Amino acid sequence: MRTPCFLLLSWLMAAPCLAADWFPLRVQVDGRDASYRPLEGASRPWRICALLPHGMDRYWWGVAWGLDEEAQRQGVQLGVYEAGGYQYPDMQRAQLTRCIQLAADAYVIAAISAKGLCDEIALLHRDKVPVIDLVNRIDCPGVTARAQVDFSNMARAAMAYIREHSKGRPIRVGWLPGPEDAGWVADAERGLAEFKSGGKVTVVPAGYGPVDRSRQAVLVRQLLARDPQLDYILGNAEAAAFAAQLVRAGGSRYKAQVVSLYATERVLEAISEGSILAAPTDSPVIQARVAVDLAVRALEGKQSPRRVSPRIEVIDRDNLQRFDISRLMPPSGHWMIRQELPE
Repeated sequence: MRTPCFLLLSWLMAAPCLAADWFPLRVQVDGRDASYRPLEGASRPWRICALLPHGMDRYWWGVAWGLDEEAQRQGVQLGVYEAGGYQYPDMQRAQLTRCIQLAADAYVIAAISAKGLCDEIALLHRDKVPVIDLVNRIDCPGVTARAQVDFSNMARAAMAYIREHSKGRPIRVGWLPGPEDAGWVADAERGLAEFKSGGKVTVVPAGYGPVDRSRQAVLVRQLLARDPQLDYILGNAEAAAFAAQLVRAGGSRYKAQVVSLYATERVLEAISEGSILAAPTDSPVIQARVAVDLAVRALEGKQSPRRVSPRIEVIDRDNLQRFDISRLMPPSGHWMIRQELPE
C-alpha cells in the first residue's frame, strides 16, 4: 500500500531521538564487528571544534545535532562551524584557523577536500592535538581516529540493490556522485568500479558538482537530455531527489528509476512516494556521536579504536517504517546548529 507523504512526515516527527538510547551499538571497529559503548563522561570540559562542509540539508543538521547531543552528554564544550558548501574550501580553512586561534583541545573535521587541510593537520599532529576524521574522509597524515563509513561500500550497497532490481539484465546507469575533490566521492567511485567491470553495467558519468540543488539540477537535466533512455540514475541525495521529480514529470519520455547514494529526509519522502527506489544510509548522527567520544578518548589517553563505522542499511519502501530515524536526522523542530567555540 502506498504510504502518503503526510503519514511519513508524521512518523518522522514522532520518531524517538533520545541521546541516551544510541548505545550500546553494533558497529565495525577497526574492521571487526563489535558493540560500541562511549565513555560515561569526560573528566573535564574539553573544548572541541567541529568543522562541517555545509548546513543546507538535514543530513548535516543531523551530524551537527549528534555532535551537540554527545558533547552535552559527556560535558564538553563544542564549536560547530559550516563552510556554506563544497565550493568553499577556503572558508573551511579559515574556520579551522579560527579554532586554532581559540586553542581548541581537539578537532572533529568533515572535510570539504580530502587533502585540503593537510598542512594544518600536520601542525596539529606535531602539537599532539587530536584530529578526528568525520564522514567525508581526510587523506592526510596526522589523523588520530575516524568515525566514518567507507563510501565504496555505500556505492556497492546501492549498486547491489540496482542489480537485484534489474534481475541481472544489461543496464545503463547514470552517475551523479557529487564534488570531485571530496574523499567520499573518490571512495564511492572505487566501489562503483567493481560493478562496471562485470560487463552488464554501463555507467554514464554526468559530471561533478557541489551537492546543492541548483547545481545538481543542471547536471541531471544535461544527463537526461543526452541519454533519455537510461535504465537507472544513481546519485547524491540532491541529484536523486531532483531526478525523481524530473522523471516523474516527464511521463513516458524517461524510463530511468532512481536510487540515492545516501539517505536524507527528502530522499525518504521520495522512497515513501515511490519516486526513489532505495538509498543506503551511513547513520550520520551515530558517526557524529562517535566522533565526539573518540575526541574525548584521545584527550584523556583512553584506549581508542582507529576507525568506527556504523553498519550500512539499505532503506526501501519495504523497511522504511521500521528504520530508526534518529540515526539519520534530528527530531522535528531542530535546525542546523552553528555555534562559536567558547573561549
